[in-house]
Amino acid sequence: QLQLVESGGGLVQPGGSLRLYCAASGVTLDYYAVGWFRQAPGKEREGVVCMNHFGITSFADSGRGRFTISRDDAKKTVYLEMNSLKPEDTAVYYCAAKRSIVGRCVLSSSPYDYWGQGTQVTVSS
Repeated sequence: QLQLVESGGGLVQPGGSLRLYCAASGVTLDYYAVGWFRQAPGKEREGVVCMNHFGITSFADSGRGRFTISRDDAKKTVYLEMNSLKPEDTAVYYCAAKRSIVGRCVLSSSPYDYWGQGTQVTVSS
């Protein structure tokens, strides 16, 4: 069974950068779509970015141009590079995965079957 564990969160100043990690175990991610979601205080969980197993990505407007998703299937790791961070990026960030299909991945959370425990990102001066 696929298991996901996030890491790399922490405190960063506005305008700074942070790299999040999602380590997979149990099975490889070769045939999975992966995504990053976040939940800020007082807000519902929202999708940030996702990537299908062919490398095609979908971005939410919140992270477009600032965030980058990448994956290394050999290392069974998914990355989220976050640049030009803003205070409104403060949230718990979750890694998620689902069996991939032909076409783009989706940024709604319901289709994703596997979730990590989350890692806290705080953007503050």
